[in-house]
Amino acid sequence: MRRDVFQAIADPTRRSIINMLAHEWLNVNEVAEHFIVSRPAISKHVKILTECGLIIIKREGRERYCHARLDKLNEVSDWVEQYRRFWNVKLDALEDYLDELQRKRKRQRKSRQ
Repeated sequence: MRRDVFQAIADPTRRSIINMLAHEWLNVNEVAEHFIVSRPAISKHVKILTECGLIIIKREGRERYCHARLDKLNEVSDWVEQYRRFWNVKLDALEDYLDELQRKRKRQRKSRQ
């Protein structure tokens, strides 16, 4: 099954793993020590993260060391950015509207005086 970055970051455990591996190379056992779930469960999370390209695995003897590839998160950032621009336009328009209402109220108060 082809997975994407969005599926990977949908799970809080995987987000925690990415965060840990962003700072240092860890083997799968070291990653598993930080969680109360089983080592096979962590291995499945690592597999999903690897399939999505969010982590890389380097073998050294019998050990498998993992490290995050944060550049793959650009896909998420790009997707979010389009909505940030959309909402900025909408919120700017709302601000302009509210400013205009406030100016009208001030003019009405002055004309009553």
